[in-house]
Amino acid sequence: MGRGRAREGAPAPRGGRADEALDRDWLLLFAAWLVAAVASAGSLFFSSVLELPPCVLCWYQRICLFPLVVVLARGLFPLDRGVVRYALPLAGLGWLVAAYHNLVYAGVVPESLQPCARGVSCTEEYLELLGFLSIPMLSLLAFTALAGILIAFERRSRA
Repeated sequence: MGRGRAREGAPAPRGGRADEALDRDWLLLFAAWLVAAVASAGSLFFSSVLELPPCVLCWYQRICLFPLVVVLARGLFPLDRGVVRYALPLAGLGWLVAAYHNLVYAGVVPESLQPCARGVSCTEEYLELLGFLSIPMLSLLAFTALAGILIAFERRSRA
């Protein structure tokens, strides 16, 4: 075998910095997908296994969250940097609903402006992890992480 040739079956040489940037971009998008998948699984666990009924605001947050699992997965194979166009508005809208839900939960929003007058209460304390993480707060943290990761991904894609 000649000196400059690659062996048969050996991996092709990598392109250096371009491949590293591509790998980092893919990992960022994978992290966003992982957050969306874990948050969706957690939401389904709370309602299906623990039998905690979701309130109206929880349903709106689910409407924003569940499609992100599919949208972000589609953006991974092959890597589609344009996926932010579809994912960031869902994450942003989910964040707004989650922020409002936390204000309702904390009692900041008066009862006359609360959408949960009928059915399941939006202020019911079902579960608090570590003594302070309520379900609305977990949702807000998930949407904050998603938006942050997607914004970082978009900025890296522009550079």
